[in-house]
Amino acid sequence: MTPPPAIDVERVDFISVPVTDLTRATAFYESVLGLKRVPGRDTWPEFTIGNVSLYLVDPTQMGRRFEGPHSASIALHVANVAAARADLEERGVAFDGDIFDTGVCHMGFFRDPDGNALMLHHRYAPPAAGAHVT
Repeated sequence: MTPPPAIDVERVDFISVPVTDLTRATAFYESVLGLKRVPGRDTWPEFTIGNVSLYLVDPTQMGRRFEGPHSASIALHVANVAAARADLEERGVAFDGDIFDTGVCHMGFFRDPDGNALMLHHRYAPPAAGAHVT
């Protein structure tokens, strides 16, 4: 059997984040998380972080239903998970449990107002030999 032709995926352009209230979600990502919003993106608020963008999407604007939030965490790299967590807690963000230490990184799990899973993340140990980490 011949394998299918390869596609040349260059990168991830964006991650859609399903929300029910664009105004509330935009305020959370912009004012609470402090992400920089791309100007002029009112229908589909966009936040560019490093090499990828988060797009807030109200599925009903495309004739679809809100099927529920993402359950796989979007990992947001920070220099210090404990300090970033404390700052977000002061802003009213509730975290799901304690900071998790994997032995190579720290993770702090929380959710946006629609329940989308987010994570503060910081790798403190070098990656395994041969692994590609940016």
